[in-house]
Amino acid sequence: MLFNSIPFAIFLPVVFVLYWFCVNKNLKIQNILLLFSSFFFYAYWDYRFLLLLLFSITLDFVAAKKIHKAKSSKGRKFWFIISIAINLSLLGFFKYYNFFISTFSDAAGLVGAPVHPTLLKLVLPVGISFYTFHELSYIVDVFKKRIEPVDNYVEYALFVTFFPLLVAGPIERATHLLPQVQKKRFFDYDTAASGMKQILWGLFKKIVIADNCAEIADAIFNNAAGYSGSSHVLGAVFFAIQIYCDFSGYSDIALGTAKLFGFELLRNFSFPYFSRDIAEFWRRWHISLSSWFRDYLYIPLGGSKGSNWMKIRNTFIIFLVSGFWHGANWTFVVWGFLNAVYFMPLLIFKRNRNNMEIVAQGAYFPTFKEVFDIMLTFTLVVFAWIFFRAEDMSHAISYISKIFSKSLFTYPHLGGLSFDVSALGILVLLFFVIEWIGREEKFAIQKLFVSSPIYIRWAFYLVLIVTIGIWNKDQHQQFIYFHF
Repeated sequence: MLFNSIPFAIFLPVVFVLYWFCVNKNLKIQNILLLFSSFFFYAYWDYRFLLLLLFSITLDFVAAKKIHKAKSSKGRKFWFIISIAINLSLLGFFKYYNFFISTFSDAAGLVGAPVHPTLLKLVLPVGISFYTFHELSYIVDVFKKRIEPVDNYVEYALFVTFFPLLVAGPIERATHLLPQVQKKRFFDYDTAASGMKQILWGLFKKIVIADNCAEIADAIFNNAAGYSGSSHVLGAVFFAIQIYCDFSGYSDIALGTAKLFGFELLRNFSFPYFSRDIAEFWRRWHISLSSWFRDYLYIPLGGSKGSNWMKIRNTFIIFLVSGFWHGANWTFVVWGFLNAVYFMPLLIFKRNRNNMEIVAQGAYFPTFKEVFDIMLTFTLVVFAWIFFRAEDMSHAISYISKIFSKSLFTYPHLGGLSFDVSALGILVLLFFVIEWIGREEKFAIQKLFVSSPIYIRWAFYLVLIVTIGIWNKDQHQQFIYFHF
């Protein structure tokens, strides 16, 4: 079920009314209602994969209890390895089977031993990368004795499947979300109102900005040979805006929806395109995934301790694994590699923690140096996004080659689109102005017009709603990260 669809617009208020007006006096029944609502939400996409989700939940619920009760370290390790191996095997089979088989076949052909493997027509279960990471963190935390396992199956299942975060995150931790599942929740008007504003802003990002930028980016990337180098630059920039507004829009809707039910989810984005270096960008982009890799891979590898060689090795491992997590394609690996290369000068010269606070904090405008740093960082990020968006390596290389051709200095042309590109450009500009104004808040419009008269505030919300209606596509567009 898509957040930007009519079924969800019906589903959400129905669950909300049942949750707060019918079962609000009983925490256990509230949790059961949310759990079955989450199952329905997931099954609406493809009911067949609900069984896989239930198997994964049950496996880790039992494994965690076995780890906790084991009387020997051998027993603890046995159940830990069983859980990790099965989780990663399921993820690997559905997401990477064809990639590994094809790569093996290509390598065998290069050494003169051609093989003809059978590729499978697999459907990637939506959200498997996200709920697998939820469960892996839980199992690791139980194994490391950071937390005790949950005795209540419903509570654990709800932690894994809570519908706002089930299919595209944020990637939650048991230490953060489980206590919220286990304690009584009370309706708070201000929290709910904040949630509604965040949902509205997320829908604006997705429907108005991301989906319409996608039409430009898709037109250029899907017919790269027919466009000039200057148009290729424009296509890469519009894709950068698309992926940010698409994914952060999803996250805003997820966090806002969770607030309606009394939950606070982990923040996933913090205005990453205002970053002054690549280290700051990665502290602000897909925060829940970046922090997951930091805590469960980077630090166990040694983190920033040890020699420079170890720091460099660990950084490359993190970025390469992050790239591979996003998809079974060498383009994602190269995208991760590029970001690691960008990170190296900051790491080597110990400047990776220079920009910990938001840019121009407490000021209206950035300095000239901050503007330069932001533009340089954005340029590096956009270049890397080309590999993320390209169908394969040859597509990426040909796309970049066109950028570095003489046609880079021609006027970009964008014909055949279903809307006025200049109008979209104005909307994108206004969008970033609003983001800049609200950059010190948790989401851009959190406190926008909060001290203005109520009619101004509601007029602004009405303008957002009308704009969403006008720029809405006929067909509801999936969120990009459903594919990961």
